[in-house]
Amino acid sequence: MEKIFHIADIDDFNKQISSGQYVAASLETEGFIHCSQKEQLRFVREKFFKGATNLLLLEIDPSLLSAKLVYETADGQSFPHIYGSINSDAIVNTTNLDMA
Repeated sequence: MEKIFHIADIDDFNKQISSGQYVAASLETEGFIHCSQKEQLRFVREKFFKGATNLLLLEIDPSLLSAKLVYETADGQSFPHIYGSINSDAIVNTTNLDMA
């Protein structure tokens, strides 16, 4: 299964990950964590994070997720949404987007 991606605030991620999981604010407000496929990253970054700094790209292996993953249509595309927290062992790589 192809990796999926989530853009996180570096400080939020660093505060949480030592607990073994990461929870984006959208889990509380919308019921899921927004993710994207590799080819959707440019669209997501430009639409939702234009000009933002202090960002970290999480590369997630869906086969290692403890929470439910559902692909749902938004903006005419099918996006992966995680219905629960992201367990740290499912995060296989991180990239500081300010350095990328």
